[in-house]
Amino acid sequence: MNLRQLSFAVLTFAISTAAVAHDYRVGDISVDHPYARATVAGQTSGGAYLTLENKGNSADTLISAKSPVAASVEIHTMSMTADHVMRMREVGTLEIKAKEKIAMQPGDGYHIMLIGLKSPLKVGDKLPLTLTFKKAGKIETSIFVEDGKKKSEETDSMEHHHH
Repeated sequence: MNLRQLSFAVLTFAISTAAVAHDYRVGDISVDHPYARATVAGQTSGGAYLTLENKGNSADTLISAKSPVAASVEIHTMSMTADHVMRMREVGTLEIKAKEKIAMQPGDGYHIMLIGLKSPLKVGDKLPLTLTFKKAGKIETSIFVEDGKKKSEETDSMEHHHH
């Protein structure tokens, strides 16, 4: 491979990586890979997932989330009870301690609930999501709609760590 081909390969990789990576930052808060699973016609709600990391030395709090694709957006938690019943509830706000990372993933832990969807979420859609933090302020992100099957296979094989 000559220098020209190598330069082209490096540039192509850099562009493709930038196109795939979708992370955001406001103040000490980093928001990584916001995504949602595709929904079907008639489904009125959906979940969005992302990773929040507080790189600062003091706690901050996610106080709200909004998106024009849904009538309302809530911060939820899911957990399995001792009698094997999945429970989901709105938490209102989510504290992110100093140096803490919270991975929102399907099936357990936190997620963003999109309630009253105005249309189905289709694979390939890019949806606006505004997150507001108590200290860091507002950040405009984009949720990428992905194939739910593919994502659940990936998360099933990953080790989960929830806060």
